[in-house]
Amino acid sequence: MQKIIESAWKERQLLTEKTVQKAIRDTVEKLDKGLLRVAEPSSREDKWKVNEWIKKAIILYFIISEPEVTGQEPFEYYDKIKLKKGYRKLGVRVVPPAAVRYGAYVAPGSILMPSYVNIGAYVGKGTMVDTWATVGSCAQIGADVHISGGVGIGGVLEPPQAAPVIIEDGCFIGSRSIIVEGVLVRKAAVIGAGVVLTASTRIIDVTGKASSEFRKRCRVRSLSVREKHQPILRHPSMKR
Repeated sequence: MQKIIESAWKERQLLTEKTVQKAIRDTVEKLDKGLLRVAEPSSREDKWKVNEWIKKAIILYFIISEPEVTGQEPFEYYDKIKLKKGYRKLGVRVVPPAAVRYGAYVAPGSILMPSYVNIGAYVGKGTMVDTWATVGSCAQIGADVHISGGVGIGGVLEPPQAAPVIIEDGCFIGSRSIIVEGVLVRKAAVIGAGVVLTASTRIIDVTGKASSEFRKRCRVRSLSVREKHQPILRHPSMKR
């Protein structure tokens, strides 16, 4: 599938071929079932590998798909991507009017309050996506994560090599916080309410004897708070 999709990415005239369209649709179906992921942990502990060809498949899926009218009165939608279905069988609790686009994976035991999960995203086991939170395209959310109300997790499809936002297992993301531009939040980190993390945000870690500065990532079990609009990361064991 990867070979076919890479060829079609370079030569768009191939998109009319049935074998190419099947490879694209099969890739998105595997994403939907959690058999493929846009990004996955690499051999290095603090690194993730981005599967560019899968992001290319999603973009090509938009090109070969035609918009359709879906929904049930009084709700109507007109889109190229249908909504995910079969939550009971999947073991996922979904509170109306939460919406998950086809091509996003939501693991058993997850709870979706009225929220939105975009194509290519991955939501791990036992994770809570609270009211009016959004999980952008290709964002990777681990197991047992709590995404509080109004949180904005950024999405990215283009360029294909761009890393998505990744929230590892056991994290707590505070209400109305925003995490975008491929930021990596490591395991069991706590992001305080209203914190904004972007690729250019200076993240100061004061866990050790001397403070250290990071961008685009925070350490395992970090605790962030807002001080003069600057995210400061502390280890939970530290006295405030």
